[in-house]
Amino acid sequence: MGYEAYVGRTETREDTVWPLLIRGLAATLDLDPAEVAPGGALPPLWHWMLFQDWVPAHGLGPDGHPRRGGFLPPVHDLPRRMWAGGRLEFPGTLRQDERASRSSTILKVEEKRGGSGRLVFVTVRHDIAGPGGLAIREEQDIVYRGTEGEAVKPAAPAPAAPGAWSRTVQGDPVLLFRYSALTGNGHRIHYDLDYVTREEGYPGLIVHGPLQATWLADLVRRHRPDARIRHFSFRGRRPAFHQNELTLLGWEEGATISLETRDHAGAVCMTAEAVLG
Repeated sequence: MGYEAYVGRTETREDTVWPLLIRGLAATLDLDPAEVAPGGALPPLWHWMLFQDWVPAHGLGPDGHPRRGGFLPPVHDLPRRMWAGGRLEFPGTLRQDERASRSSTILKVEEKRGGSGRLVFVTVRHDIAGPGGLAIREEQDIVYRGTEGEAVKPAAPAPAAPGAWSRTVQGDPVLLFRYSALTGNGHRIHYDLDYVTREEGYPGLIVHGPLQATWLADLVRRHRPDARIRHFSFRGRRPAFHQNELTLLGWEEGATISLETRDHAGAVCMTAEAVLG
């Protein structure tokens, strides 16, 4: 069947907000769990550790992900698979030891052609609820693309951002491995240097897009600790690699915080926006 037949497909999963996950990610990001998760409240974007998909070893593809098919469309001819971005609302809060459920729906599947060839975009909505009702509503954009053309195109440094909040981080191999484990992400581009350079043509291990978004949300917490993120959106612009430092930037525009990650050369890797309430 064609990809359009997948639009409207749904699935439901259940999980528990295990305290070990909160402690694990706090340790990985070198944070104090009592500070970032007061009362066991799950910080924004940390829900990506929930609802993991651990398929048997024989069900894995050569990239370490589950083989194509199942809930998502089986885009077999485009080997590079990336999480391109997303939009989130936080009407509620999940807390440690609580049960949570996630209802997922494929909203659209689009085929496009860009400078690197044919692309397939899949948008999935997740409604995540706890005992108090809906806690998170999320739309994820997943992109599939081929291996033709350059893996990474040159990009010019972005203009300076005077007065912006700033913090420097680095996705070293240990941190990337730990984040992959905590989120149940077997994609080899994040921890297998031989695979990512030889098979996918990248110059280093790729820093997870969700990890970059999590760092940006934490940048908001550091500078606006009493505010609550009500909406968060992000989009990957270019890959970031383990051997390079990343600069996190944020600047206020009323109740909205504009955010970016920039690589060692000043090129923007991710843009994001947080709306406070």
